[in-house]
Amino acid sequence: MISTLQIWLENTSKTRSAGRYLAHTMYDVPITICLTGELGAGKTTFLQGFAEELGITEHVASPTYALEQRYRTKNGDSFLHLDLYRLTAADAAAIVDGTDEENAIRCIEWADKLPENYRFDHTIRLHFEESGDGRMLTVTFDDIAIPDPGTIERWREDVKLPAHIIRHCDTVATVASALADKLIARGEIVRKDALTAAARVHDLFRFVDFRGAGPTDVTETPDERQTWDMWKARFAHDRHEAAAAAFLREKGFPEIATIVATHGLMLPQQEFFTIEQKLLFYADKRVANDRITTITERFTDFRKRYADNQLTDKQMLWFEQTLKLEKELFPEGAPEL
Repeated sequence: MISTLQIWLENTSKTRSAGRYLAHTMYDVPITICLTGELGAGKTTFLQGFAEELGITEHVASPTYALEQRYRTKNGDSFLHLDLYRLTAADAAAIVDGTDEENAIRCIEWADKLPENYRFDHTIRLHFEESGDGRMLTVTFDDIAIPDPGTIERWREDVKLPAHIIRHCDTVATVASALADKLIARGEIVRKDALTAAARVHDLFRFVDFRGAGPTDVTETPDERQTWDMWKARFAHDRHEAAAAAFLREKGFPEIATIVATHGLMLPQQEFFTIEQKLLFYADKRVANDRITTITERFTDFRKRYADNQLTDKQMLWFEQTLKLEKELFPEGAPEL
């Protein structure tokens, strides 16, 4: 699924920081990042911020004359920086073909110099266009699989997902989408479509955590009980987060699985690698059942249902973790939703 977003970059600082944000929404290597735009539009500036956030300490300059520069990220991945500005279409294709077997993050400036029919398997396209006192960045993601709404509905039907959990997931998706819009508006790169899809399936196997009878306000039919028992047997040693992630990987959506896997309250505390993981975790804590709340209200509800009106030490750690993440994402204060 191809998804696109636009970000207004008012100056060089914003352009560089946008590059840093891209580093927090990377899911797999190899990946090709194609940059297009006129001279001085910000392509190299963007890549400098991107490279810095990936842990590259060398100065990344435009390799117009050298054509190619190589670096190493903090994770050990190869980082290739190509510049096709002075090349014909045939020569540009030959240069890129020579790096096709590289297991690397491959960044190509002036990618529009390639033949029109040149195609990549996993691509992020960045187009910079001067506009007034700044530039508009259009980001097109064509590198990960995202389940469409019809597929998600079929999964929900197949597992007999209870209606109250569906309402919760859809409300979390609404919150996550609104949070993504807020970050995008301030110049951050977020995969909104992937985040929303992940939110809609994050509790797809919530019922595997039901031990014995389910919630007292849910009436189970024999068909539902049989279906849930089948899935519980399959995921007998997993919580619902791990069960959903395993299911998504099996269905061919490993990146969505990565977003979903860390949304729960677990110890040891989960480590977040991408902005979408952080936003899903936070959005989930802003929803009690299908009602949007504050973090304090959400944990008050959690306390009433699970800890006899007193937060345990474990629950206090979760509460503090969520408040810390809220401050990181929204230093100006908790967003109104």
